[in-house]
Amino acid sequence: MIRYHTIIPPPDLRSLIRFYWILEGDEPYTHRSLACGSVEMVFHYAGVFDELNKQNIAAATAVTGLQGPSHQYRRYSIDTGFGIFGVYMYPFAIPVLFNMPASTLSNEMPDLPSLLGASGRQLQEMVMLAENNQQRLSVLNTFFRQHLRELPAADQPIASCIIALQQQPHLSPVSEWASHAFLSQRQFERRFKSLAGFTPKLFSRISRFQHATRHYNKDFLSLTALAQQCGYYDQSHFIHDFREFSGFHPREFFKGNAEGTVWRD
Repeated sequence: MIRYHTIIPPPDLRSLIRFYWILEGDEPYTHRSLACGSVEMVFHYAGVFDELNKQNIAAATAVTGLQGPSHQYRRYSIDTGFGIFGVYMYPFAIPVLFNMPASTLSNEMPDLPSLLGASGRQLQEMVMLAENNQQRLSVLNTFFRQHLRELPAADQPIASCIIALQQQPHLSPVSEWASHAFLSQRQFERRFKSLAGFTPKLFSRISRFQHATRHYNKDFLSLTALAQQCGYYDQSHFIHDFREFSGFHPREFFKGNAEGTVWRD
């Protein structure tokens, strides 16, 4: 049995953290992490997954990690029960919390000690030794409050654009976004990539794909109707992006037949 639930962060952390999540299972499981413009910090407090390559060859992963913005899907497997505590953050959490461009971690997932040194090792130890998820939540809230700082004023309009795209993707030209931020298009694209990890065009595509995945478990629309509702030009464009970012044909995904979707049920 797979159990999944989310926790809303306290008000003072909602500018960076979208939500905390917990995924637990009592049996072997294969998970697929889809392309996503957000950032996830994960703690495997019970069991550790192996990552599977395209030939299904397993490689050990770390007990903790920070997955940067990704335009690739990844596959993980475990042959026993497990428990994961995760933090789902906006991509600009990377420069705000760790003082590095989000693009540094695009398609990367370093372990926390390697990324953060002593503070990463201490955080990993405190979360892993916590007696329950309520204690883990408290440890993480304290950590983020200690590292929280304000975005520079010049970056705030870009962060607002990133949030808007993740909430409801749209196809406005980059020149329009740049104008709202009072930047040239070239300046906007450079600052956007630093905060989001990807160019505005690629980030928009990923956000639109993620928006489509949120229709899982809802009344199934035809692929044409779903493509139109999510802002795709046509069904073939929708299928192309969905396959690139998930490895699935969308029909397979939305019918609940795809690998690693059981937590969504």
